[in-house]
Amino acid sequence: MPRMRLLQSLLDTRCVYILDCWSDVFIWLGRKSPRLVRAAALKLGQELCGMLHRPRHATVSRSLEGTEAQVFKAKFKNWDDVLMVDYTRNAEAVLQSPGLSGKVKRDAEKKDQMKADLTALFLPRQPPMSLAEAEQLMEEWNEDLDGMEGFVLEGKKFARLPEEEFGHFYTQDCYVFLCRYWVPVEYEEEEKKEGKGEEKAEGKEGEEATGEAEEKQPEEDFQCIVYFWQGREASNMGWLTFTFSLQKKFESLFPGKLEVVRMTQQQENPKFLSHFKRKFIIHRGKRKAAHGAVQPSLYQIRTNGSALCTRCIQINTDSSLLNSEFCFILKVPFESEDNQGIVYAWVGRASDPDEAKLAEDILNTMFDASYSKQVINEGEEPENFFWVGIGAQKPYDDDAEYMKHTRLFRCSNEKGYFAVTEKCSDFCQDDLADDDIMLLDNGQEVYMWVGTQTSQVEIKLSLKACQVYIQHMRSKEHERPRRLRLVRKGNEQHAFTRCFHAWSAFRKALA
Repeated sequence: MPRMRLLQSLLDTRCVYILDCWSDVFIWLGRKSPRLVRAAALKLGQELCGMLHRPRHATVSRSLEGTEAQVFKAKFKNWDDVLMVDYTRNAEAVLQSPGLSGKVKRDAEKKDQMKADLTALFLPRQPPMSLAEAEQLMEEWNEDLDGMEGFVLEGKKFARLPEEEFGHFYTQDCYVFLCRYWVPVEYEEEEKKEGKGEEKAEGKEGEEATGEAEEKQPEEDFQCIVYFWQGREASNMGWLTFTFSLQKKFESLFPGKLEVVRMTQQQENPKFLSHFKRKFIIHRGKRKAAHGAVQPSLYQIRTNGSALCTRCIQINTDSSLLNSEFCFILKVPFESEDNQGIVYAWVGRASDPDEAKLAEDILNTMFDASYSKQVINEGEEPENFFWVGIGAQKPYDDDAEYMKHTRLFRCSNEKGYFAVTEKCSDFCQDDLADDDIMLLDNGQEVYMWVGTQTSQVEIKLSLKACQVYIQHMRSKEHERPRRLRLVRKGNEQHAFTRCFHAWSAFRKALA
């Protein structure tokens, strides 16, 4: 146990744990733990409770992974969804309504509660997931995947997407992926116990029949998820076409076993991303029009918070966007039938070695033998094609220290009170909502980004929230004092935009 503190990461989904807190004994059951181990733990928990002298109210309670009670979560340091207690209320607020009691008192207290929720500002930054942990998750999700079919919107119909194009997405297109997953038998619990008891009494023939049924059961036990992906420049007509055509067809094929997940570019579901094994490539424009393109194109490979959230996205072909901590891919096309062009994987001198290897893999995945392919290290660029292709050599950033500190908060009063919430570490430009105010911390500055449709009340409350956050961070990280900066939509400076992968023009409201 690290420094004698309980951490959520200690709990393994394949195991069962007993947590003895003297007045409470908790039995935590991992989702993938064997049934026999669960049964033994429940019996052991009862015996353990009776072995020591405990208070009369001592109880043994079981918690299934994902359904833990608040009292159990509170025993762990920084459990994901345990909120900090608000110690900011003054004595007058605590001592209010002394003559009231029962429900009336509770209602009065609720009414007079603080009208702003700033809890998110005081929670620690989400730590990045280790590569080993991300790869394990990727492996587990891909083990459950039985098959994947892809479709792309062409005109007014969805056409089947060739398998060699899986992992290639275009900003003006819409895609549909039908994924079939095995549902592990361990997830089904109590319902089967009674049936199994009856089966045992039927003798050997019954046992053989049961054995055969158990062998067949996993084949029948599946779930289908349809992922709908929309590029940030694609029309909403793709979604309407899907709901009135493909979705109806899938629902009739898999009644009761279908779930639909709608996603927009760079806001993808991690499970969906895992199926492309870090080779998730987003090109600009339309799929059909892209093949005739003769202009050089530049792609940046970037990981946001976890290797699961790795994308290779086309950005402006501009050398000022290079960065020594990242890897980039530059395509310089030729007007020749024999040799389509030359492609470079540019490896920044401070980039992660795993990402450098990934850049080479993506290079080979993206382009066939009709292109010349070359991996080059920063500082070894060939003058004739690389710098000419990228459009002249310009100064660029030599570090991405901000990646260790970036956090994005949303300030809104849409719930009827002012609340600050934090976006996950895999945020993107489209998380900047026009009718809200966003706070971006890059480790040096805290930017207060103001959308065009925000109210004066939101601006005043957000400014106060910024000041509270800066003061809090000064006490936590006194060696990195933050400065406050005001940014209006459309006037973002480079130190702000570089915190977002593939920053470009804001998307217009699409029909």
